[in-house]
Amino acid sequence: MKTILFDLDGTLVDHFAAITNSIRFAQAQLGLEASSEAAVRAAVGGGIQLTLTRLIGAQAAPAAVPHFHTHFADNLYDGLEWLPGAKWLLESLHARGDCQLAVFTNKPGVYSRKIADYLGMAPLLAANVGAGDTPYCKPDSAFSQYILEQLDAEPSATLMVGDSPFDYQAAQAGGFDCLLVSTGTHDAAALRAETAASDIHTNLYELAAAHFQLTPPSGLSL
Repeated sequence: MKTILFDLDGTLVDHFAAITNSIRFAQAQLGLEASSEAAVRAAVGGGIQLTLTRLIGAQAAPAAVPHFHTHFADNLYDGLEWLPGAKWLLESLHARGDCQLAVFTNKPGVYSRKIADYLGMAPLLAANVGAGDTPYCKPDSAFSQYILEQLDAEPSATLMVGDSPFDYQAAQAGGFDCLLVSTGTHDAAALRAETAASDIHTNLYELAAAHFQLTPPSGLSL
């Protein structure tokens, strides 16, 4: 059976409002200036410790992490929504029954699974693996190997769908292919500049039509 791994933030869901607000809360607790949403989007990737390090520096980041998690856990669903085509694509692939689907994310796994339950995504997934489930994060090759082992998946029959260089690098580390969408942290130009990916799409509808032979809903203009 083929395996398709999906990143979560910026690929399947838009969760940047909650992430931004929780980072600002952490910054306020430390008396720091609040980051703009654009700055947060540019910093996200590699886990919250790295994101905060990019925003406030390596010295302050460790103290900010607990404040972030306190606020984030209490406001997990604020502004949360599916990205265009995500729900339709997962449901369409699941209905075909010729592949297993999983979430492979640097968001803490405990949050990723709560989000999947909240959005009704969980029944479509064979696995949902995130930060904290192992000592690793994308693009560590050990993390890529872990998700393959959890799904009993062969790299040659596995595909990653993501929105960032971390997703591309994780696929490279795991020996599987990667398709990218410019719906998250990086626009198409940035993705081309920071990866060697040949398949970069505007959204998941476009990606689905090009690679999964799925016809987008009637009336949708790609």
